[in-house]
Amino acid sequence: MPLNLDTPSGLEILGSDYPGIEKILTKECLSLVAELEKEFRKERLEVLQERSGKQVDLDGGALPDFLEETRAIRESDWKITSIPHDLLDRRVEITGPVDRKMIINALNSDAKTFMTDFEDSMSPTWGNIIQGQINLRDLWNNEIDFADTKTGKEYKLNPNPSVLIVRPRGWHLEEAHIEIDKKRISGGIFDFAVYLFHNHKNIKEKNTGPYFYLPKMESYLEARLWNKVFTKAQEILNIPIGTCKATVLIETLPAAFQMDEILYELKDHIVGLNCGRWDYIFSYIKRLGNNPDYILPDRSQVVMGDAFLNAYSLLLIKTCHKRGAFAMGGMAAQIPVKNDDAKNNAAFEKVKKDKEREAKNGHDGTWVAHPGLVPIALDVFNSSIVGDNQLEVSLETINISQKDLLKVHDGERTEDGMRECIRVGIQYIAAWLGGRGAVPLYNLMEDAATAEISRAQIWQWLKHSTTLKDGRIVTIELFKSILKDEINELKKIIGENQWNQGKFEKAIELFEKMSISPDCKEFLTLSAYEEIISLKR
Repeated sequence: MPLNLDTPSGLEILGSDYPGIEKILTKECLSLVAELEKEFRKERLEVLQERSGKQVDLDGGALPDFLEETRAIRESDWKITSIPHDLLDRRVEITGPVDRKMIINALNSDAKTFMTDFEDSMSPTWGNIIQGQINLRDLWNNEIDFADTKTGKEYKLNPNPSVLIVRPRGWHLEEAHIEIDKKRISGGIFDFAVYLFHNHKNIKEKNTGPYFYLPKMESYLEARLWNKVFTKAQEILNIPIGTCKATVLIETLPAAFQMDEILYELKDHIVGLNCGRWDYIFSYIKRLGNNPDYILPDRSQVVMGDAFLNAYSLLLIKTCHKRGAFAMGGMAAQIPVKNDDAKNNAAFEKVKKDKEREAKNGHDGTWVAHPGLVPIALDVFNSSIVGDNQLEVSLETINISQKDLLKVHDGERTEDGMRECIRVGIQYIAAWLGGRGAVPLYNLMEDAATAEISRAQIWQWLKHSTTLKDGRIVTIELFKSILKDEINELKKIIGENQWNQGKFEKAIELFEKMSISPDCKEFLTLSAYEEIISLKR
């Protein structure tokens, strides 16, 4: 159904009509989107091109390292400007998509903050994007409560909800349903600008602020660009500079060598960094994929307490606390296991140990994916933190070198590891193509990073003809044989009707293509997004 909306000159909406869309895509709101897009499009494309150029160097044998050009920033004495009162205590954060029920349940979960997500835990269908913005607008208008039409259950927001943080899409993701001068716009700018435009006044009245999590950055130049976008948007909307506050996910290997610089570029708008562990593993494989010295074992053996993951976690704490910023820990993806006390207790104990490591090391808080894990994480951090945070914890005596940040995890490469990658990867991609970005699989809440790790791990093993524990070489023939095996098993478990109704065949095609590609493609979600558009979801 064609849209009948008033739009700024040069801006065209290609997405279909959607209930409530007229409340979101107003001409005034789209004018802000257009102004930001036009001013920063060229720079966004340039920083993405910079990524490609760096990858050419890495493919040629270069290794990521601390930058000589920014040594003065790392060695000089400075701090970020300020942290709002309601972000001083972030000991447990819950995350999830901008689904209406999720928003209410997460904000009622007793977590200190809730990161609602337009990125990895949300499939960016047109309906999901628009409904997500409607949900957030309704939240700040005190209209978020609703009754589920299927179950009749009512969902109401508690009087003292968690503090809200919004994650827009990364620089590499575009919004195909809106074009300016016949070119797609930045998904991240759209998510950020629409949310800020509609809600900044109500947010201020509720004595909080427009807070954001910024994903997938690889350099201080990308942080500088976000700082410019924040500043420009605040100027246009007559909001004091520094009102918007960001936490940056350090979830790419190059960014780990530029933590000081990223904090510095955003120092008027930043409050901390976060260990985005799952995407970080994917980035490690992708960026070092052509180098045979950096082949990882089964992903289940790449754990936070060892090798490059441990080094990057410690460096993040050291860097953030030196600059007066928060050092947030990583995600616990476990979810409660129903009808199996033994498995449930084992999962909860694993979460507890992980959070104890983070708290002991000096992290100021951590992430969980399910409300059921909030009490466990809170208990751990409550016993470790006397005040609101651990900003006073200094790791200045710890030295983290380039070698530490690149150290490969010990472990085995196994057929079981390949099978797990295939099973999880295919099921997640199928769900994502069907419109779901947060998917419970094998007692874990998975997002797009799972599929990225899965296909990248198999790609790396194929690239280097890796030897498995049993002595076999990983070849395309072996991969296809195991893939066929796993597909047959999944069909039996899922059932023919559900299989045929789902997006499994397209998911298999994408997963196989990515796994056997001559080079490690930047993001699976870029190809998968084109499928979503072609399906007119």
